[in-house]
Amino acid sequence: MTELTEDTLEFSYSPCPNDTFTFHAWSHGLLPDAPPLKVLHHDIDVTNGMAQRGEGDVLKVSYAVLPWVWERYALLPCGGALGRGCGPLVLTAQEGQSPESLAGRTVAVPSERSTAYLLFRLWAAEQVPGGVGEVQILPFHEIMPAVRDGRVDAGLVIHEARFTYQDFGLHCLADMGEHWESTTGLPIPLGAIIARRSLGAARLERLAESARASVRYAWDNPTASADYVRQHAQELAPEVVNQHIGLYVNEFTADLGEAGYAAVRGLLTRAAAEGLVPPMPTDALAFP
Repeated sequence: MTELTEDTLEFSYSPCPNDTFTFHAWSHGLLPDAPPLKVLHHDIDVTNGMAQRGEGDVLKVSYAVLPWVWERYALLPCGGALGRGCGPLVLTAQEGQSPESLAGRTVAVPSERSTAYLLFRLWAAEQVPGGVGEVQILPFHEIMPAVRDGRVDAGLVIHEARFTYQDFGLHCLADMGEHWESTTGLPIPLGAIIARRSLGAARLERLAESARASVRYAWDNPTASADYVRQHAQELAPEVVNQHIGLYVNEFTADLGEAGYAAVRGLLTRAAAEGLVPPMPTDALAFP
């Protein structure tokens, strides 16, 4: 890891393979022009809460939390997770269930302030008459066991769970990403990198350049991060780790671009219209 100095920034991101792969170079001092980091690994529900409390300089959060934190934190135009074919899944223990079967049922979700939850709520508003019943918040790695063991009726899963849910004997009732893409034509916005606005425009620009350089280093040196990724991969099989990285680290990680920003605006505008999040001003996503 890098030596800590007065220029050091606290950066909290998940231990998931896409994040450890993306930020390996930066967190290990391999980018000479990047500010040094104090890295903390937290589940996305934890970092969402940190952002809402104003804790930390740079954080990986759900896009869904932006309406609550945009005044304090700026969205970086790179380093996050968007894509196609990578959306959250609704899983059940029984095969062949319909969306209607979730009416009044208990569903486990990773966070009420997660993008996955927003996508789920937008889907359920159309597909589940009367809506679901109780929503339980569980760490994402506890959701599939809870569905398998009958403690909840269904689970909303993210990350590598799309590659491993069959190992738990579970079945996919619906793909939130497919629903989003088919109704909007846009990529799926999942995780965002945000930084304190109080750092100032010049430092924010430097952070964006550092995040982008870290992505490019990872692509140019794909095995350099192997030990770091494996250390935090929660005993995932190597092939699952590679699938995870291949799916979630893509062109949008290097640059949100027009389509990426359109996806984020589209999600938050729809969610605000449904009363799921506060409305945001049109310039809230502008960088820096």
